[in-house]
Amino acid sequence: MSENEKAMKPEDITRLFVERANAGDATGLAALYEEEAVMAYPPGSVTVGREAIRRLWEKVLANAPRFEPEESLPTLVCGDIALTATPPKDGAGARAQVVRRQPDGSWQRIIDQPEFRPSAG
Repeated sequence: MSENEKAMKPEDITRLFVERANAGDATGLAALYEEEAVMAYPPGSVTVGREAIRRLWEKVLANAPRFEPEESLPTLVCGDIALTATPPKDGAGARAQVVRRQPDGSWQRIIDQPEFRPSAG
């Protein structure tokens, strides 16, 4: 794994995310996001900007969580924008990301909804 490896397909981001998270690489995780990306995490909050996302992942990764690869749902692409999603292995909720093709052809997240669980009721 290389922190400099870029996602050349939208689906690559999920693999790179798991590799970097399990390596404790908050800077590498942040590199998967555009400079002004928005992330709906922690639950009930919004984290805005690559630097804020890096700091958030630094705190989360301090607890050394283990991430497992999840099967991607089919990616939906419209020009330079794509929607990626994975169903959590526990079957509860969903994960979805909007990614944008960069000038060099790579992809980065612009919107990240890493954890969505419908309200009971």
